[in-house]
Amino acid sequence: MEDSKIIDLFWQRDERAIAEIKKKYGNYCYTISHRILKSAEDAEECLNDTYLRAWNTMPPKYPQVLSGYLAMIIRNLSIDKYRKKASFTRGAGQTEIPLSEIEMCIPAQMSIDDEMDAQTLAKIISAFLREINDADRDIFVYRYWYLASVKEISEKYGFSQSKVKTSLHRTRNKLRQRLEKEGVFV
Repeated sequence: MEDSKIIDLFWQRDERAIAEIKKKYGNYCYTISHRILKSAEDAEECLNDTYLRAWNTMPPKYPQVLSGYLAMIIRNLSIDKYRKKASFTRGAGQTEIPLSEIEMCIPAQMSIDDEMDAQTLAKIISAFLREINDADRDIFVYRYWYLASVKEISEKYGFSQSKVKTSLHRTRNKLRQRLEKEGVFV
């Protein structure tokens, strides 16, 4: 079923919408969550919470890209769950590393909870990612959106781990410079 028809089902409050997103995007969303949480049970819980969140937010939201909307929901839910679990068992988690790396690019004084600021930041980052070369963009997105390890990225793209680390470092620096130029990061 086409995404627009699935979204229409949500707007009509038709419960088939949940069945359709499970069928079309269930594995995709589960993979995102499992990569973050490293637990099938926790990923399954976040997946169910994603369906509920989608149900509760459509309407009034009408996502332009349903897969991206669902990915954003499950990613945020999974990161929240990860942080709650990590607060009980402080360890050297692989998820915390990429999050702390990218937080260095996001201005501390900016309120990410403020939806307008978050939208502005998202637009700037999207524009930035469209301007960099494909390899750097793929590495950056795979690391900071899918929270893949440097080793996973090097295996996926056939680069050395050193090349991946260097690319990530340079891209973060370029992003920070871009945010400073845009006046978002002072």
